Amino acid sequence: MTDPIADMLTRIRNALIAGHKTATIPSSTIKAELARILKEQGYISDYKLEGEGVRKVITITLAYASGKTSVIKEIQRISKPSRRVYVGKGEIPRIMGGLGTCILSTSKGILTGNEARKRGVGGELICSIL
Repeated sequence: MTDPIADMLTRIRNALIAGHKTATIPSSTIKAELARILKEQGYISDYKLEGEGVRKVITITLAYASGKTSVIKEIQRISKPSRRVYVGKGEIPRIMGGLGTCILSTSKGILTGNEARKRGVGGELICSIL
């Protein structure tokens, strides 16, 4: 697999389209941080790290508003292995005028766009969520 983050986002997107309650994803440190941010921002209900050793997985419980409408309308990978996208602290995009969230990999760790602006750091744009 050449892009494990894109695989994570695609698994979440597919689970939402199919109406599943959970999505299971192979674990890594960066994926766990992405899941933490998604939970903090209210895009998912919960996540759990399960398994031991090499076989660890992240089980994400998806969030749905009123019935079957998913909280996540759109989830998109921005920086890819073939084309990295870096932004400075003044170039961090506001997704839909602040209604969405962008996630960055910075020198201070994985942060949302708002946190990165507050801390005054830029970095690699990982994804955007609406």
